[in-house]
Amino acid sequence: MKKLFLDDVRSVDSVFMNTIDPIYENKNEWDIVRSFDEFVSYIEEKGLPEFISFDHDLDFDHYKPENQQDIDYDKMEIKSGFHAAQWLVNYCSNNKLKLPNYKVHSMNIEGKINIERILEKFKTILK
Repeated sequence: MKKLFLDDVRSVDSVFMNTIDPIYENKNEWDIVRSFDEFVSYIEEKGLPEFISFDHDLDFDHYKPENQQDIDYDKMEIKSGFHAAQWLVNYCSNNKLKLPNYKVHSMNIEGKINIERILEKFKTILK
């Protein structure tokens, strides 16, 4: 199973240690990308993985308090995991592809909810 892990700093191991979620148990099953641009390039070059794990905060500025609540995505200079989820929804829609299975491992509560919301909304549209 091809799996994609989007996170600017953490490893699959560290997420497993924090969550004890078996999906993260074997780090060798994952390809890691560290930014929005790497995420897009990976999918454009290799196609959709079967599973994606999203982080929200992909840049130091994303960790600032103003990007933890009432997030204004239009003001972000560096794209976040939310932008990656938006791009993925558009990519799947434009190419008539099913959304891969996913988890959001982000510790940014609002960012996690925003990513989950956009992905779940797309899934319901497809039904």
